[in-house]
Amino acid sequence: MSEAANLTSFAPFDGLAPQRELAARIARLVPGDGVHPSAIEALSLIQASAPSQPCAAVYQPSLCVVVQGSKQALLGDEVFVYDALNYLVVSVTLPVIGQILTATPAQPYLCLRINLDLRMLGELVLQVPTAPPRPSDRALFLARTELPLLDALLRLVRLLDTPQEIPVIAPLILREISYRALGGDLGHRLRDLVVADGGGQRIGRAIDLLKARYAETLRIEELAEAAHLSVSALHHRFKAVTSLSPLQFQKSLRLHEARRLMLSEGVEAAVAAHRVGYESASQFSREYRRLFGAPPRREIVALRAQPRAAAD
Repeated sequence: MSEAANLTSFAPFDGLAPQRELAARIARLVPGDGVHPSAIEALSLIQASAPSQPCAAVYQPSLCVVVQGSKQALLGDEVFVYDALNYLVVSVTLPVIGQILTATPAQPYLCLRINLDLRMLGELVLQVPTAPPRPSDRALFLARTELPLLDALLRLVRLLDTPQEIPVIAPLILREISYRALGGDLGHRLRDLVVADGGGQRIGRAIDLLKARYAETLRIEELAEAAHLSVSALHHRFKAVTSLSPLQFQKSLRLHEARRLMLSEGVEAAVAAHRVGYESASQFSREYRRLFGAPPRREIVALRAQPRAAAD
């Protein structure tokens, strides 16, 4: 980790009954360590009973609220430490290196992940006054969990005990959670994602194109056209938002998809490399090792031998 890393964290809330209730409910609902979908489509419950090694993953737009324990996310040289009741916001798809820092069998790491509904955010921005975003704002940031947001999160998790109420009430609470996030001190960064021609939305268009055609050789002019930016402006804003150049971002998407193919579908490394757009197996192996810390075959064998890790 670079000594120049930007370490960002907040002190956790202390002694709050809602936090204790959330921790107790999550621990009761999950069958063990890992990422567990819930009956509420946008909500996942996450548990880990031990600290983890750094793990590269592609984070989707979401709110990640740690209820117990702590974790860090590395984006380039920046380090974001989030712990009890300080939530992480991911406003665009980002390749991130995550690591659970604090977790024990007696007090496991517990986290709520809520997928962001961009359509809902777009409807709400007209009702929530926020400061104007800056072009250099990162698409990943930390915000303090205020009590109104915490209360909404608790009511959402309580709904899992009354599944017959989920179809009617869950959308209302999810809308409230989005409203609270937009109204927070950094809500302008979410606003920029959904406002027409906002800087975040422009970069989001380029990211969508990279996700759809990650295995192809894309001309930078195509990405700039999709983002309605000049080539130089695209480079500047893309790196400001994601910490990566468009080429680095595409390479990361390729390597993550190759890893998924090998881990989940049992595809051989050479086949996975070809499927994601690599023509040189040796180049694929070098870049895979640089990102994930080991050659493809060795890293996949080690992953299969480990308990399922928490992704957020």
